[in-house]
Amino acid sequence: MLRGLVLALGLFAAAFPAAAASRIKDVAELQASRDNQLVGYGLVIGLNGSGDSLRNAPFTEQSIRAMLQNLGIATEGGRARAKNVAAVIVTANLPPFVQSGARIDATVSSLGDATSLAGGTLVMTPLRAADGDIYAVAQGPVVVSGFSAEGQAETLTQGVPTAGRVPNGAIIERHVAASFDEMLLLTLQLRNPDFSTAVRITDTINAYTDRRFGARLAAEQDSRTVVIRKPKGVSAARFYAELENLMVEADAPARVVVDERTGTVVIGNDVRISRVGISHGALTVRVTEMPRVVQPEPFSRGETEIEPFTVIEADQPDANVALLDGPDLQTLVSGLNRLGVKPDGIIAILQGIKSAGALQAELVLQ
Repeated sequence: MLRGLVLALGLFAAAFPAAAASRIKDVAELQASRDNQLVGYGLVIGLNGSGDSLRNAPFTEQSIRAMLQNLGIATEGGRARAKNVAAVIVTANLPPFVQSGARIDATVSSLGDATSLAGGTLVMTPLRAADGDIYAVAQGPVVVSGFSAEGQAETLTQGVPTAGRVPNGAIIERHVAASFDEMLLLTLQLRNPDFSTAVRITDTINAYTDRRFGARLAAEQDSRTVVIRKPKGVSAARFYAELENLMVEADAPARVVVDERTGTVVIGNDVRISRVGISHGALTVRVTEMPRVVQPEPFSRGETEIEPFTVIEADQPDANVALLDGPDLQTLVSGLNRLGVKPDGIIAILQGIKSAGALQAELVLQ
């Protein structure tokens, strides 16, 4: 499967240019337009016996009593035995420039030992920001993608049944004050920091503003930041709407990303390999235990014993030395395909090439 993936990467690199133009809005974002994180503690009710066990999660019982008291129901005396309630942490992202009354999604995650939140309903939960103020209130049915089935001798779980979402379940109660139109400087933050990309964005914006407003208004600060002065006579929103669709060629350092857990290898377009010779052979060791029963001789008063017997076999197929030279991505991919090794072999080869100093790229291990 990896061989076909690597070959597809090579064909893709041959069919398209090395650097594709992207819109500024796709490679950078305004610093003023960031999200704000919200968090709250609440209860999910209506579960089919999959809620918290109140003995192991006493905070759930305390929350149930507090909720019922707020609703005017006395709960003194006795212990609750409900298994249809789960304590949860509710999180959400407050988008920029959102106004009161708007709806956003909320994420619900179990806090106790509940086995599933499927079929539950989140009770009204205030969501607070880092300053401690309430900015939204979440309530509604919980949508869970995972499930869990349990029998006497086996349990099957797919996905994560103890976490879910409440689509459009949070209502904004307070908006974050923002004066975007009064900003005189717009700050762009690159999603992937790179000096070449920052300079290209600056040059592209300056070329446009020089024709449109008669002035060069952008300046790069570092590999991540580009500052733009807002001209007079135009709103900040309209000005940035004109700039965000300008096309630039984003650059990135040469990088090879390796995920050893899944056997995934992603090779960047600018990765180069100096000429090296590679010999890769898999060593297979097989250990087989075949205990033998030893019988005593007749009339010898001996006892029957089990004698251990182990067979060890080592198999190492012949491996030829292959030359690998990667002046471009297509040649590199073709060379790796010629070796005909499995994903773990590709990963070992790349690590060996990096150790030999022949890999002209950053090797990222995940």
